[in-house]
Order: sequence, then structure tokens, then C-alpha cells
Amino acid sequence: MVDAILDPTGGTRVKAASAVLTPQRVRLAGATIGLLENTKQNAALFLEELGKLLRERHGVATTVARTKTNFAMPVSAELMRELADACDAVITGVGDCGSCSASAVADGVAFERQGIPAAVICSDAFTVTADAMAELREAKGYRYAKTAHPVAVLTPEEIRKRAEEALPAVVEILTGS
Repeated sequence: MVDAILDPTGGTRVKAASAVLTPQRVRLAGATIGLLENTKQNAALFLEELGKLLRERHGVATTVARTKTNFAMPVSAELMRELADACDAVITGVGDCGSCSASAVADGVAFERQGIPAAVICSDAFTVTADAMAELREAKGYRYAKTAHPVAVLTPEEIRKRAEEALPAVVEILTGS
């Protein structure tokens, strides 16, 4: 099959009714937001900046920062449970390469299937990979926030600017408005 796309995570496909997998979105004021970074260069700083902006502008009460052990693998069941138990929503990324973009989308879909609203951040150079993973996870049309590529080489000031630019999409994805 020449046009087949293999799931690099080794996961199984699960049917979903729509790209918005959990209809319940989050109210940001007073919320606890998980920040799941994937060890890619500048991912932690990008998510930290988003967390600051969400606290300052949208009344988020607190953020819970966690790190995946491998950017190309799905979030572990243990880490998923921890974030699902502690957080009202999760932001994950930054997808700044093919495998980490696919993995970030797989994580977002997995959180959504657990009833946790999730916003995924991917660089615009890897939307084909991100979209392919969403389709493999039976979540065609899954929405994620995009940022210009690359992220890894940016200065802290440039990361702050990118977080500002991504904030409206993240808020819309998490809140549904």
C-alpha cells in the first residue's frame, strides 16, 4: 500500500464521533492547567510563557508543569492519569519536528478522550504530520494551535512573542469560544 501512513507510536486506532472529542470545554478563570512539554528545545519556555499569559489575562489559578521522557512517544498512562486528576485542561507541545508533532497530537487526542480539554502546539512546517496523526487516531480535523517554524532556535524574547501569538488559538481551543 503505497499511500499508507504508519502510526509511529504503535498505538491502536479508536473511533471518535468528531474532532472535538470532549464536548465539555474549560472555564479558564480559577482553572488548573497542565503544561506537558516534550523535551524539545524551547518547549518548556514556550509553555511557561503561555502559562504566565493565561494566569495574567484569563484568571487561570495555577499551572502544573510536567515533562514527557521521550518527545516521539505517547504520554505515559501514569503521567496522563496524574495530569487528568490534577488539571482542568492540558496544553502540550511543542511539535517542532515530524515525530514530536505527531506525538503531541496523539497526546492531545488521548487527553480529550479522557474528558480533558487539550490544546496542542505545533509548528506550521509539520501540519501534514500533525493532521495525519489526527486522522490515524480517528480525529480528522482535530484542532491545534500553530506557530511559525522553527521554535528550537528562538531567543527567550522571541519565545515570549510566539506565546503571545499562540494565546488566542489556545484559549479558543480550550474554552470553545
